[in-house]
Amino acid sequence: MIIRKVLLVDDDAAVREALGQTLELAEFDAVTAGSFVEAKDLIGPRFEGVIVSDIRMPGRDGFHLLDYAHEQDTELPVILLTGEGDIPMAVRAMSAGAFDFLEKPCAPQDLISVIERALRTRGLVLENRRLKAQLETGDPAARMIFGVSPQSEALRAQVRAAARAGTDVLVRGARGSGISKVAEVVHLCSSRAKGPFEKRSAAGLGRAALAELWQTCKGGTLFLDEIGRLPQDTQVALQDALEEGGARLIGGTVEDLSGAVEAGAFSSELYYRLDVMQLRIPALSERPEDIPVLFRHYVAQAAEQSGMTEPEIGEEVVAGLIARDWPGNARALMSAAMRFVLGLGEDDGGSEGLGLAERMAQVERSLLADALKRTGGQASAAAEVLKLPRKTFYDKLAKYGLKPENFR
Repeated sequence: MIIRKVLLVDDDAAVREALGQTLELAEFDAVTAGSFVEAKDLIGPRFEGVIVSDIRMPGRDGFHLLDYAHEQDTELPVILLTGEGDIPMAVRAMSAGAFDFLEKPCAPQDLISVIERALRTRGLVLENRRLKAQLETGDPAARMIFGVSPQSEALRAQVRAAARAGTDVLVRGARGSGISKVAEVVHLCSSRAKGPFEKRSAAGLGRAALAELWQTCKGGTLFLDEIGRLPQDTQVALQDALEEGGARLIGGTVEDLSGAVEAGAFSSELYYRLDVMQLRIPALSERPEDIPVLFRHYVAQAAEQSGMTEPEIGEEVVAGLIARDWPGNARALMSAAMRFVLGLGEDDGGSEGLGLAERMAQVERSLLADALKRTGGQASAAAEVLKLPRKTFYDKLAKYGLKPENFR
């Protein structure tokens, strides 16, 4: 979900105008207000943006605005602007839950960088809420096929169309992409949803076993995974069963079956019957914007299954995920989520695709987290351990989304 709205609150008209121009030049959708009173009516749980506010304002100051914003929505990012060298106030801002703070006057690029980070965080929060609402009220395609990319939206539409058509279906995708899940969604979206849904591997499936399965699936759907490996004798029996009717066939494959048809290994009649309605699942490498959404879902699922607290997913974790190619697709991402919940760290491929800057960031975050663990979440002591100035230490905590209270 792409959002660009920024609510800028500052009582100084000249500063407000200058910052507003900076935001507009950076192609943000800037909305300005001169006080808390002006800003409060624009703030709510559905506010699709972030807030940048000066702290020192007559009447209700930036801290009051921060508290009000979090009363409306605890996950609404608020960036506070502090006076130069006002470290205690900056520390108070972070303790109060500010997303970040910047000293005035601040370099335009520093402001833009922090806002971009806050907008990405806000976009993920709003998208997760939208997906949760779909889970509660949406149809099976909305509830079970996750993703915010155009490719995912197109897949959901194709699944619904296939379900309405009632024809036999071929589902293609790379290994680990969730072929059987998409087949099940087609079934659940169809008029046969209340009927049985059986899934079997086609490899080695004999005529007798197929006949039994076909009877079991009357009024429902039979899903045969890797249908290209169905023995040729059973392919003939399957064609006969399809002519008799009674159940719907969905075939799954990771290979292009047209090659098997040309080689004489797969029935052309069966192939062209399935090819009438063919669905292709896009690989994760084709839709990187879906990776954070899927990972968050799998982390929540893994935490529930293991009875553990759902860990915070920092921005550097998301960046590392997106940087990878994920040849194992959803299945590999699911495994990574389980390891993340169990605190096992990444496997040997965890840094694949990461550049030097990303790897250094991982190291830096690990050192910060380790210092906080060793000092029981005492930020001042952790800063001394790392021999960092307090302001620099808090800057780095904000950068990586680390909160001292989580280590106490």
